[in-house]
Amino acid sequence: MSYAVDFKTVSTVGLESSPVAEALAGLRANEARYFKNKYDHTFTVEPAAEVQPVIDWVSGILKDERDIVIASPALEATQFQVENINMAYVFYESGLSINVMYTLDEGGKRAVGFKLSDGMEVPEELGAFKFARQKSKLAGTIRGSYFVIKGEH
Repeated sequence: MSYAVDFKTVSTVGLESSPVAEALAGLRANEARYFKNKYDHTFTVEPAAEVQPVIDWVSGILKDERDIVIASPALEATQFQVENINMAYVFYESGLSINVMYTLDEGGKRAVGFKLSDGMEVPEELGAFKFARQKSKLAGTIRGSYFVIKGEH
């Protein structure tokens, strides 16, 4: 069942099994607010079991581009298009959020972003990345990093 993320009243719906559920819910709400404000898009997520092709696409990009396999199970995911950008998000039990920004235009920006919920450790598989910090009213301190996608996916 899909869930429209409310960034005014942050809820842990779908994220309850995460040890950092409150912070992960804040991170998810932070993303929902961004897409509502920038694109007037309602950020809607679905349980991982219902969106396995999205998770497989994101996992495939991680594996092909950087030989990264995320150890934590996925809880939720979403995929949508805003303007000419295909977006995918996967939220993991560990508190990790991974997004793929894949511009459909030839030569457009394509990248994978990682965001760590407040209170979680950097996962071993992402240890090579440097994480910048940003403050969020909804999510506390978010640590983020990214890499540019080089191949076609």
